[in-house]
Amino acid sequence: MQSAVSPAVLQAARTLWDFHLVYDELSRADLIIGLGSYDLRVADRCAELFHQGLAKRILFTGKSGNWTGGLYEGTEAEAFAARANELGVPDEAILVEPQATNIGENIRFSRAMAGDEMRRIIIVTKPQTQRRVYATVRAQWPDIEALVTAPPTGFEDQPTEAYPLEMFIHEMVGDVQRMVDYPAKGFQIAQSIPRSVADAFDFLVKEGYHHHL
Repeated sequence: MQSAVSPAVLQAARTLWDFHLVYDELSRADLIIGLGSYDLRVADRCAELFHQGLAKRILFTGKSGNWTGGLYEGTEAEAFAARANELGVPDEAILVEPQATNIGENIRFSRAMAGDEMRRIIIVTKPQTQRRVYATVRAQWPDIEALVTAPPTGFEDQPTEAYPLEMFIHEMVGDVQRMVDYPAKGFQIAQSIPRSVADAFDFLVKEGYHHHL
């Protein structure tokens, strides 16, 4: 990873990264839900889990958000569905929810499309969004057993050409702030923020990583 940021910023960013990871142990589910984003590796992981037999259907959700305006010709969900098709997932196994613009809408709109027969789902998102998804689904779809996972991408490999390191750090900082603010609004369940994470957050904000707050 090519970086112009200081070692102290990298260390703080790694602290947030480690906090955001969840990677639940997976088991067979009724549905895989892939959350749209800039990161097509999420679609790759959904296709991989489908081919492993962990669910018979994939629902891709997402219109566009803070980071993907103009990135794809269509919506995030449509781009992810096309990628899954390329990887051998048949059309009849794919559902597309093309309206959600944030994680709360990803969950609510997927719930509405999936129906009441769901008992267990696997949600696939970016590595650094896992904890926010974990907290959101438990607040907004509390009666479902939701397993949260992501592509097994390392910290150094997560930034991309379209989404470089500094944007990646801004995103992680903003998601910590949402974990603090959103429970009172009913968007997420409350979570404990470790002191090391709070200190890293404060440091990164002071260093100018506040564009996603």
